[in-house]
Amino acid sequence: MRSLKVAERREFLEKKLRINLGNMAKFTLDPKKIANRNCENMIGAIQVPMGIAGPLKVQSAKCKVQSYYLPLATTEGALVASVNRGCKATRLSGGINVFVENVGATRAPVFRVKNLKEGRKLVDWTKKNFRKLKKIAEGTSSYLKFLKIQPTIFGRNVYLRFVFDASEAMGMNMVTLASRKMADFIRKGTKVECISVSGNLCVDKKPTWQNAILGRGKKVWAEAVLKRKIVKEVLKTTPEKISEVVYRKCLLGSAMAGSLGFNSHFANIVAAIFLATGQDMAHVVEGSLGITTAEVLKDNSLYFSVYLPDLMIGTVGGGTHLPTQKEALSILGLGKGRKGESLEFARIIGGAVLCGELSLVAALAGGHLVKAHEVLGRGKK
Repeated sequence: MRSLKVAERREFLEKKLRINLGNMAKFTLDPKKIANRNCENMIGAIQVPMGIAGPLKVQSAKCKVQSYYLPLATTEGALVASVNRGCKATRLSGGINVFVENVGATRAPVFRVKNLKEGRKLVDWTKKNFRKLKKIAEGTSSYLKFLKIQPTIFGRNVYLRFVFDASEAMGMNMVTLASRKMADFIRKGTKVECISVSGNLCVDKKPTWQNAILGRGKKVWAEAVLKRKIVKEVLKTTPEKISEVVYRKCLLGSAMAGSLGFNSHFANIVAAIFLATGQDMAHVVEGSLGITTAEVLKDNSLYFSVYLPDLMIGTVGGGTHLPTQKEALSILGLGKGRKGESLEFARIIGGAVLCGELSLVAALAGGHLVKAHEVLGRGKK
């Protein structure tokens, strides 16, 4: 791809993706379709450049290998090129293994009780009436499944962390409505008042250790093994140097800083994909959680892995219906609402994050990060 001129690259991608990339910049937003849905008091729209990286080669737990071109919306020069380099290095190494667990969307109402005894009674009551609560929750949407309750008691406070499967949607509007209905039912049955439908133990749109440990939305694990030759030729460094940067920067440096994310820049890739595909941008803060690991194996190859415990994503609902975002999802073969799309989307994001993380760490290890940003981020030659 590097040798192709801009026009040739566009023609190549249009044939490969079977879309007209020129139309991507021509889409306009219809205020009538957005009012009371995506934005209030709408006065216009903001344009953000979007690029394409890839192909990204990933393999799922079922050993199905697929390739994707990644739509990335960003104003940071060098980001798309960096992810693209990571895609090349992992593709030449056989691809990325990705595993996904659907943890579920959460909402945690907080109830005020008289004392610990009443708090225990409230929790016991919800356990005994779980089937009734499930019927109420799932009656609010045919797409919603109520999975479980994770209770927390301290003092005169009871937090009931409700966990849901929102199918292919990110689902926070659905789970909030269901939680409100269940909280009303609990209040009528126990005479205990719900102070807030969200008590912050959800935990929604905030980086926390609870979400890092329990997970939220989708948990994603991704790994790749790169031969020494590929690390040297494509990433311009060595497995030993990459491993040391991960250890001293991502792990030790993050620990010393008290960081909740032990990685280089998960948020960069997550934000670029979220913005391109119409995700809720505030959930980028949850996507920034995660750990990067790297080891030099016995054959001197590089083992590289990322773990993302908290991806709140969807391929339907929210901003996914907007014209450009819908087109970006179509580049990935998503957005039709078919069963399993959100899991596939999570695999794609996990693979993309690994590629971006690998490329940045390699740039740091090889000492060419500043040069790359001078050339690509500032337009210098």
